Amino acid sequence: MSRPPSAVDACADAYLATAARLDPLFATEVGVAGYDHLLTDFSPRACAERADAARSAITDLSSMTVIDDVDRVTVATMASTLAREIALADAGETVGALNVIASPLQAVRDSFDLLPTDTVEQREVFVERLRALPQCVASIIEGLDHRFAVGPPLARRQIGLVAAQADSAVDGITAATQPILADADDALSTAASEALTAAGAVFGGLADHLRAAVESGVDADAFGIDRYRLHLPAFLGADVDPSEAYQFGLDRLAQIVAEQRDLATTLGTDGDIAAAIARLNADERYQISSGEKFVEWMQDLSDRAVNALSGVHFDLPNRLSRLECRLAPSSTGAIYYTQPSADLSRPGRMWWSVPAGQNVFHTWQESTTVFHEGVPGHHLQLGSAVVSEDLNSWRKLASFTSGHGEGWALYAERLMGDLGWLDDPGDRMGMLDSQRLRAARVVVDVGVHCGFDAPASVGGGVWDAQKAWAFLTDAVAMDRDVLRFELDRYLGWAGQAPSYALGQRVWEQTRDAALAAHPDWSLREFHTRALALGGVTLDVLRETMTADRPPAAGTAG
Repeated sequence: MSRPPSAVDACADAYLATAARLDPLFATEVGVAGYDHLLTDFSPRACAERADAARSAITDLSSMTVIDDVDRVTVATMASTLAREIALADAGETVGALNVIASPLQAVRDSFDLLPTDTVEQREVFVERLRALPQCVASIIEGLDHRFAVGPPLARRQIGLVAAQADSAVDGITAATQPILADADDALSTAASEALTAAGAVFGGLADHLRAAVESGVDADAFGIDRYRLHLPAFLGADVDPSEAYQFGLDRLAQIVAEQRDLATTLGTDGDIAAAIARLNADERYQISSGEKFVEWMQDLSDRAVNALSGVHFDLPNRLSRLECRLAPSSTGAIYYTQPSADLSRPGRMWWSVPAGQNVFHTWQESTTVFHEGVPGHHLQLGSAVVSEDLNSWRKLASFTSGHGEGWALYAERLMGDLGWLDDPGDRMGMLDSQRLRAARVVVDVGVHCGFDAPASVGGGVWDAQKAWAFLTDAVAMDRDVLRFELDRYLGWAGQAPSYALGQRVWEQTRDAALAAHPDWSLREFHTRALALGGVTLDVLRETMTADRPPAAGTAG
């Protein structure tokens, strides 16, 4: 670090070490070495132990002497983040978590994508984690049984969908294991094959257990407003009134639709958005016919953006490696970013999980996605934190709040349009469609889970899954299979989806307020100072960047 580590830094790093020890999947995700051979315990006892560790960290922080602005931001961010996590744990929301995108099954399955298999030692670690699957899945079942008995309730929809995912979970892991299985005469390949067979059996057992427990779930998808008031702030990193957020989503959606209609006129369809999108989809200039070629296209666009933006609109750290674009072994349709490891041995990666049967890719929709996941989106934001010389390890690796991180990535999409990277009418329509999806997410997620009145366009009355589907299919130009997954995600992962657009709003408000308060700042200066903070909650971002004396811009690695 360019500043001597403080007692607050030591406390934060000690908590990171504890969190990594108690949750090896988290350790792998954020790049903390030493735990890749293990899997996480999801039993009620283990969940309680993780919550107790968070409580102890808050107590320890409260006794620390804050010596500078870096300490002040660390304390504020850790205190607000951990307090919201503890509130969820105390409400029983962390034991037996179950949804189609971010619950134990998916965390276990996807973790193998991040493990290297180049050396004998790495392959041994991979196989040891494979062998840990039966015990891990047993702990998942233990957590689920506790949840079914104690609550809060789980929706039957999510139980059935995750059971179907469990049926095929071993397939993605098998794909990641191929470099080891290819060594036909290697004893390690035999061990891997045996572990995969055992994994298939335990995942099948999980699927059977879930199907047998369907009747323990409830028909209602909605969490209810009381539970929602815990989930939304935890994802957003700020308190917000759900009613106000709902109205914002409706207003933002109307604004974006108006922009799309103007663009559709430019595209020659007299303001008809659906006709304009159909024209773009039929245009061969925007079509790529294979996943491999599509990855090449993404990589080229990402590389060009890095080279053009560096030192002009953003300060890219010297040690931040290029974004690596990859196809994911799963086929959910999800697109996601994984940050570099602490030692940079694993680069930042953009993963594309191609739905089964998709063989045509439309670049007009996805230029904005590359900027969201790459530069100036997640790769710049999260990668800059990893290589920072001023931040402790917790701030570098583990301080991620969806509203701050995803809000920045959505802010980056719109910003790239302002900087001229989306002047092509197709690319701009893609950006607006992305923004429209995120606004629609706010409406659907808040509306369904809080039981608000649905718009007249879908029949009015209380929101439900059918009205949400009608609303999304009318609002979003997305492959219907992918959109179905999106809706299932919102229904089971309450509060996460709105954090994108609501977070973008806070980023835009904070930028405007900071530039007004500091007229000597350029936009580049604002970005440099804001990104130098690393991962913070949105309330800390707003307070820090609009202060009379904000922290210095920091040091790029």
